[in-house]
Amino acid sequence: MGKEERMDKEERKRRMNIPRQKMPEQDPRRRKHNSEEVPYGFSEETAMQEAQRCIKCKKPLCVEGCPVNINIPEFVDLIEQGKFIEAAWKLNEQNALPAVTGRVCPQETQCEIKCVLSKTKEPVAIGRLERFAADYERRHRSIQTPAPEKPEPSGKKVAIIGAGPAGLTVAGDLIKLGHEIVVYEALHEPGGVLVYGIPEFRLPKEIVKYEVSNLEKMGVQIILDYIVGKSRSIDELLKNGYDAVFIGTGAGLPMFMNIPGENLVGVYSANEYLTRANLMKAYLFPTYATAPVKSKKVITVGGGNVAMDSARTALRLGAESVIVYRRSRQEMPARDEEIHHAEEEGVEMNILTNPVKIFGDDHGRVCAVECIKMELGEPDDSGRRRPVPIKGSEFTIECDTVVPSLGNKPNPLISMTTPDLKTTRWGTLECDEETMETSKKGVFAGGDIVTGAATVISAMGAGKIAAVSIHEYITTGKVTKPKKEEKKKKKKKKKKTE
Repeated sequence: MGKEERMDKEERKRRMNIPRQKMPEQDPRRRKHNSEEVPYGFSEETAMQEAQRCIKCKKPLCVEGCPVNINIPEFVDLIEQGKFIEAAWKLNEQNALPAVTGRVCPQETQCEIKCVLSKTKEPVAIGRLERFAADYERRHRSIQTPAPEKPEPSGKKVAIIGAGPAGLTVAGDLIKLGHEIVVYEALHEPGGVLVYGIPEFRLPKEIVKYEVSNLEKMGVQIILDYIVGKSRSIDELLKNGYDAVFIGTGAGLPMFMNIPGENLVGVYSANEYLTRANLMKAYLFPTYATAPVKSKKVITVGGGNVAMDSARTALRLGAESVIVYRRSRQEMPARDEEIHHAEEEGVEMNILTNPVKIFGDDHGRVCAVECIKMELGEPDDSGRRRPVPIKGSEFTIECDTVVPSLGNKPNPLISMTTPDLKTTRWGTLECDEETMETSKKGVFAGGDIVTGAATVISAMGAGKIAAVSIHEYITTGKVTKPKKEEKKKKKKKKKKTE
């Protein structure tokens, strides 16, 4: 064994013994009364220390786990060297929204789970380092990001429907290729779920605005308050100068429980509840008089990230907050961090419990919810154990607001006004997952409109695939799937990592 090899082993051991760095947070007793961001982020010293934990694998599996193909080892290495701005530039090469994904992407189940350290220790905090680099670049705006070389205008024009994560990703990738990009957004602010769904305390709106403004500086045009399907149809867009259309309208149609009492005053879908609080700034009541009915006690039904957001928002609007979830805590689909934060702040968890009826008072307002206790039976199609009601276990919880958070379906407006656009039985768009092509020529789609409600980063990953396909389509007139050899390689890689 040579001296150099021994040094490598010693350095590797040193790095592996560095503990994962903790991110400082607001005290839960304080933060449940404000809408300021909960984690404070890494300091420069902490970020550099965390970056040193990377053992610089020859074949970094973390990159395979990233839906938008960020060169993770390179940006982490730049942070280790103290080259924070350069790390942010490296992120921007593949990711149009790094400060967003650094906060809301479930890195623990994607890039971080692939980290070699995770086999014996805690993985490198890739998401927190991504957030640090993006935030550092935003705070030091005086240091200008080098503008990418402006390509020659292609003469091609692409319409993007929806300024959410998928649409903004497509816009960012295609504008770099010289195409004219126009984004049509139905709401009065761009960002989609980033502004109407994710609370201020998890993702400050200032960050979304900054990252959207970077796209606008690159030449992306965003038209707000414009509903495609009403103002103009997809067919009209294609007939009036657009060479291709991307649909990234998400899944904004809420699902309900179909139990008695759901039409009472005080029942809000999580979509409406969070939109009022986030986009319409109900958390700044009474400056912005857009709050729902002033609640004393809010019951949120569900166990996903949106349910945690709703329950934690209820606290910040001054209410007592309870989550009712029909499975156990272990089956909750929300990120562990979000569940932990909710519990720290005082959200009461009623697990293995399911609502069966909502009661109203003489004025038609919610006054209580009847629930039944559940037990876990055999696994269902999702792989989780099926919740089964326990006879005779009914009980009542008094409350004045109920927020079902049970998932969403796509709004049918696009499919209703585009008859030759095929949909699935769930109302999502039929789409080739390798190219993101729909059944209609020149029309592509990605994100929740295709998959149903999923993560921000998966929508961005679909956007990147769609951008490649759209570029090929508008420049050659066709779209080719990945070669069989490439697909085989991907399958082999997948088997190895499994």
